[in-house]
Amino acid sequence: MLNYYSSLSAEVYDIDKYIGLSFGDVEFYSKRLVGCKGEILEPGVGTGRILIPLLEEGYKIDGFDVSEEMLKICRHHCEERNLSPKLFNGTMESFLIDKKYEAIIVPTGTFLLLYKRKDSIKALKNFYNHLIDGGKLILDIFLQTDIKMNKMSTRTWKTKEGCVITLEDKMTEIDDVNQYTISHHRYEKWQNGKLTHTELEQFPLRWYGIEEFKMILEQIGFKDVIISADYQFGEYPTNSNQMITFEATT
Repeated sequence: MLNYYSSLSAEVYDIDKYIGLSFGDVEFYSKRLVGCKGEILEPGVGTGRILIPLLEEGYKIDGFDVSEEMLKICRHHCEERNLSPKLFNGTMESFLIDKKYEAIIVPTGTFLLLYKRKDSIKALKNFYNHLIDGGKLILDIFLQTDIKMNKMSTRTWKTKEGCVITLEDKMTEIDDVNQYTISHHRYEKWQNGKLTHTELEQFPLRWYGIEEFKMILEQIGFKDVIISADYQFGEYPTNSNQMITFEATT
């Protein structure tokens, strides 16, 4: 049965992208939110790697995720630190809240999980409608540069309890016209040499051209779009391996 960010996937995410780890993004987002006195929303909050340090700096942030397993881990991390943000289950394209935010942030390419164009456009419009006048959207994407059908890789992690989790990743679909790939993930958890749990996951990723995404934002109504590479504000990308951040206002 194919799942999406279920228990093993969420456990691996928490090990691999632990609270306190930064790729330069935590500091970048903190700096770009300076002066933000109102509430902030993080769609696709995951296990809280970005959310928690920003909360600890005093920012007021709500978060949501499509995965209850991810939210469960995020809530646990928040409780450990005596933090109590509003966390809820939802999707980027359909969440509906009776409030507007001063900023919405979507770090680390999470937005690319919306691999259908109509869903990604709907999500951006939803973000726009949930921002105050003059509100700010900050969103990361990356380019897919190593696309090879049936290419397989394997990674391994060790849990605190001494178990081993393996991930076998195989790209099974490339749609050049609609600009997305789909990979199949097989997670296996081993304890004392015995297989105790298996999960299969279908993992989609969309890609955009840099100027294409800027035009989409502008067509929706966003303005003053600033593009940054590798969390260096205002530095336009120079190679295809860089993380690309878009900042825009309503």
